[in-house]
Amino acid sequence: MAVSLSSGSGVRGRHRRSSYRPMSDINVTPMVDVMLVLLIIFMVTAPLLTVGIPVDLPKTEATVMTEEIEPLVITVDAEGRIFLQETELEPDILVPRLQAITANKLDTRIFVRGDKTIAYGTVIEVMGRIHAAGFTQVALIVELPDVAPPAGGTGGATETTEGGN
Repeated sequence: MAVSLSSGSGVRGRHRRSSYRPMSDINVTPMVDVMLVLLIIFMVTAPLLTVGIPVDLPKTEATVMTEEIEPLVITVDAEGRIFLQETELEPDILVPRLQAITANKLDTRIFVRGDKTIAYGTVIEVMGRIHAAGFTQVALIVELPDVAPPAGGTGGATETTEGGN
């Protein structure tokens, strides 16, 4: 039930129009709430978007390289299995698959990850196959040791060192 508190007899309609003003303030609180929820969701999911094959990377003191183009990642796990991104491959299929993916673009950046418990020769054999196929941008991925980070660096971050030309 509505009650009118206007103090006029016949000017009720005109009084209502003159007292009504549109709200010119925008309530940003709901938008901020949604943005904070999205921020939390992205902060939680971002670490899960890395390459999915778990390996125990060796530690090194080399500097961190920054790349804007996503490289291909080849992983050799503790059992000696070879993965291209997250797909397991036989060693003989690796080079033809790389050539098909890159369309024989031999300057494609390729990172090799090897578990630190795997024999050094296994990782070098994989890198040798890739390099023998003509790919020139082959690099190893290693992990920084858990020591005080150098100026501008972060301890424990993934890092690469050149292994090819």
